[in-house]
Amino acid sequence: MRIAISGTYSTGKTTTSYALSFLTGIQRTHAQTMREILPIIHPGKRLEDCNPAELYELGIRRLTERVRCEAELKDGFISDGSALHEWVYGRARLKVGLNPNEKGLKKVYSRIRLLPYTVPMSDFIGDYSRLVKEYTSAAYDLFIHLPIEFPIVKDGHRPVNEKFRILSNEYLLETLSELKIPFFEIKGSVEERLKKIIEKLSLPVRMPLEEAAVLAKQETDKRNSIEIEYNDSLRV
Repeated sequence: MRIAISGTYSTGKTTTSYALSFLTGIQRTHAQTMREILPIIHPGKRLEDCNPAELYELGIRRLTERVRCEAELKDGFISDGSALHEWVYGRARLKVGLNPNEKGLKKVYSRIRLLPYTVPMSDFIGDYSRLVKEYTSAAYDLFIHLPIEFPIVKDGHRPVNEKFRILSNEYLLETLSELKIPFFEIKGSVEERLKKIIEKLSLPVRMPLEEAAVLAKQETDKRNSIEIEYNDSLRV
């Protein structure tokens, strides 16, 4: 089974995908985050400083990597996120601003910065959305969607706010319904999520739920510390 763990920022996708993989033995896959890809193509630049073209470039690179990784797993996978996520985040940024956390004059300036890109990006966005939707329909059997139930992780490195999260969540659910891809929502702690998923999908279990949750938290903490360390270096 090809499963995508869906949800916007700070909903627990990474921890849940790790935990479900540890619990079932189904291989986990993911794409590098935009913050991980950014220093490769634009060294020294922060995500919130990118223009729309650069953000979509990051999204396409991330999509390309995701497609490659998922294609290698012929026997199924658990994906942290999905091909929809890069497109949805880009769509939401064009709606609320490149850096949703900006206020006052900075926010007005950011909206002005978007104006020159409105027309030239419109055709590209249409083609990009068709590509993403076609791939999503063919690549995943099921989405497990994590709704917004936890506060945003305020680490100072994610240029998002609650409006951005809500809009992204709406776009995700709207697109899943449009594509008629089976999905269901799961709430609660990591252990509660795992229990509900296993019961609903009758997946194999190879270790206790609690052990899988602990291992997942360790892996997530490790990934987050690496990202924070890099982003801190940009602010020096």
